[in-house]
Amino acid sequence: MLQEILGALTIPGLPDWVGLVLLVCLLLVGLAYLLMPFSVFGLKGRLDAIEAQLDEIQTELRGLALRAPEAGRRRPALEEDWVEPPPSLRPAVENTHPRAAPPAPPPPVFPERDRNLGGSRAEPRLDWPRSPR
Repeated sequence: MLQEILGALTIPGLPDWVGLVLLVCLLLVGLAYLLMPFSVFGLKGRLDAIEAQLDEIQTELRGLALRAPEAGRRRPALEEDWVEPPPSLRPAVENTHPRAAPPAPPPPVFPERDRNLGGSRAEPRLDWPRSPR
């Protein structure tokens, strides 16, 4: 029976017992992952820390809710808070229609070509193609 298992697990070019050793190693690793508790991976510690933070946040929210003045009263709607601005600050409303397009920007200003303004770099003039002399 053992000879049949060894014959099935043989890897060509290696001794007969290598396949059995690899199978036993893989089974041990698989068994270790199945039996390993989650705390070894660090999952349990992280979950405990998150749970503690959640408890702290809930206690703070409860304390804030108790300390809030008139917790049952809601703010009035925007219409109830609205106050008309004084007439001096109101914009003059005319019967003007909105523009269909934004105003045109001013034309760009180009420096004169003959003057070297502000010490900027002047490019040399090229006589291309040169005429034969």
